[in-house]
Amino acid sequence: MAAPLATILGETLGSAAWAEVLASRLSRNLLWRPLATTLTIGVAVAAGCLLIGGFLAWLVTMTDVPFRRSIGFMATLPFMIPSFATALAWGTMFSNGRTGGAGGMLEGLGVAVPDWLAWGIVPVILVLIAHYYALAFTVISAALSSVNGDLIDAAMMTGASRRRIVTGIVLPVVTPALLAGASLAFAGAVSNFATPALLGLPVRMQTLSTRLFGMIEIGQTERGYVLAILLIAVSAVFLGLGNRLLAGRRSFATITGKGGRGRVMELGRARWPLCALALLICLVTTILPIILLAAASLAPMSSALFSDWTLHYWIGEADPAFARGLAGILHNPQLLTALGVTMGLGISVALAANAVGLVVAVTTTRWHLPLLTGAATQLSFLPLLLPGIAFGAAYIALYGAPIGSFPALYGTPLLLALALTAAMLPFAVQTGRATVAQISGEIDEAARITGAGFLRRLWSITLPLAAPGQIAGVLLIFVSVIGDLAIVVLLYTPATPVLSVLSYRYASDGFHQFANAVTLVILILSIAATLVAQLLRKRQRNAA
Repeated sequence: MAAPLATILGETLGSAAWAEVLASRLSRNLLWRPLATTLTIGVAVAAGCLLIGGFLAWLVTMTDVPFRRSIGFMATLPFMIPSFATALAWGTMFSNGRTGGAGGMLEGLGVAVPDWLAWGIVPVILVLIAHYYALAFTVISAALSSVNGDLIDAAMMTGASRRRIVTGIVLPVVTPALLAGASLAFAGAVSNFATPALLGLPVRMQTLSTRLFGMIEIGQTERGYVLAILLIAVSAVFLGLGNRLLAGRRSFATITGKGGRGRVMELGRARWPLCALALLICLVTTILPIILLAAASLAPMSSALFSDWTLHYWIGEADPAFARGLAGILHNPQLLTALGVTMGLGISVALAANAVGLVVAVTTTRWHLPLLTGAATQLSFLPLLLPGIAFGAAYIALYGAPIGSFPALYGTPLLLALALTAAMLPFAVQTGRATVAQISGEIDEAARITGAGFLRRLWSITLPLAAPGQIAGVLLIFVSVIGDLAIVVLLYTPATPVLSVLSYRYASDGFHQFANAVTLVILILSIAATLVAQLLRKRQRNAA
């Protein structure tokens, strides 16, 4: 985690890039305007994700709302759709002719789509909220499932209203999960490249990530690394504020040595209206993009998605008169290779990152060593703040050539696994902290008194009690890895292809139907992983 940052710092030491970025005629366009846009997007996305993700998590976990399982399943799907695919789906619906080319479906139907809705900061914020609110939902729902129902029963006996119970009991005890969800959403939004590039660059809207990519692309790597360091600093300040809020409370423990049970709140007349609202949110952010992706993988013309469908892009044989002679993706031998590499990376990275993340979460939560725990917390969060392009470049610089007797790793699956494991640690650490913070220290202390060592306590006590949150962390990491593009696009080779790069290569060559078909394969893998994770969580709850 520290090595990529050290590499970037080393590249900028003693150079004029700092002065050029911070205090020159170029500073306004290089830094200050992109910084303001980035902060606006980050704060808006974090707030939107907490509002939507927290609302859905509360409904699914703590109320008697109808279709709870269906809502919970659909609420995890948006994050499984790569952000560039969601942005393309938005463009398919709302793009207009301002930047040239054909408009989207709405304009084809005669609807005049305003510029602010088609391009710029508003669609970027909406697409990123639709993509990242699943992060907040997954983390918060795991925390809410551990809230002891006795707290709610006691409040109800005193005559507290449902609103008072939610605001006075439920929200305070899951504050770690709220801050974790907000941190993940903020960091993901400010470092996201694909969505601002697709929906912002056509109208010259720049964020720090797109400006950074532009600097690296034109060879101004030192300026790009300076922007990366500033981007890290912005997110570190946000994380520091969250840690100070956590330090203001003595304890967030809801899992103790005493027995506990869940409590379902009755919504009464509000059941069906709230259910309708939740289903509408899931429909707009989940089902609609999937429908657009599926239609775009079948329609020869993107301007007419629901006519002249063909399965050629999936199973068609090579035909010189169709799609420039390209066969369907299921006839592409590279697809099977990419599928195997992607699955192997997803599973190995998810398990490795989650194991390291749990240890970091336990040590930073249980051991009160301010300097060391603070450094570990900041370092564990840094990889998510590094834009993927810069992160991949730093790993090439570190491990692309031999280091003493250590061989070069470029072109090997190990380099991909190392980079992705480091990049996914923030997910593991944040979800681990949210669950470990709810486990009372008295349980660990009792085991320590009996002579149990650290590893024994970790394996026999912490891991089983934190299992719901850990399963959620494994799911988030697996889904992130199989849909990642920014990091692997610089690290992959023909010997180690992955599905996301295969989709990107199709799209960059103008074969959007093939790209959407490969994206649907990624989505199917993500859905399958979600079903397996839900089954494991159900078995764990039943065993408890």
